[in-house]
Amino acid sequence: MANISIIALLCFTICVSSSLSYSHGAAEEKMQYMVVGHVYCDTCRVEFETKLSEPISGAVVKLECRNRTDEAITFQSQEIVADNFGDYHIIVEGDYEESDCDVALVRSPRADCSDPTEAWRKSRVVLTTFDGLSGKLRFANNLGFKKDKALPQCTRILQEMGYYELSQESGELSHSSEL
Repeated sequence: MANISIIALLCFTICVSSSLSYSHGAAEEKMQYMVVGHVYCDTCRVEFETKLSEPISGAVVKLECRNRTDEAITFQSQEIVADNFGDYHIIVEGDYEESDCDVALVRSPRADCSDPTEAWRKSRVVLTTFDGLSGKLRFANNLGFKKDKALPQCTRILQEMGYYELSQESGELSHSSEL
């Protein structure tokens, strides 16, 4: 009689363990991620942030994932508006192991800073745990729009950084010959 109780208890333990494993696997398939990032105005037109860069409140971004094989869209967020500090967050549900996912600039509310910088108009994010990343938070590289004309202070700031000189005629920046 004791053997039947032990066998019944063992069967019950196996059933409970199997159902917990199954529900844990299903929960992983419904993984939820939060993609966070920042949008700024490239006030020096150098395609990277300086201490003169400004956050763009109200900038619009969008996340899109495409299948690596056939380029079909596997996820597309709504347009997301950056807060007063130029920061945004996008909630994504699911695992996109077979997709390349990019946050992209859509538009800027600032007429004087609405040209997307070539280098920072998109940012790749990984939305899977199969690549060894854990946790729900994903950080996108900062995205920037170029200001129509570089600020006058940029020359000094960039020379202090040792990167560029400003050509007064064109308003564009060029590499310093001292590098």
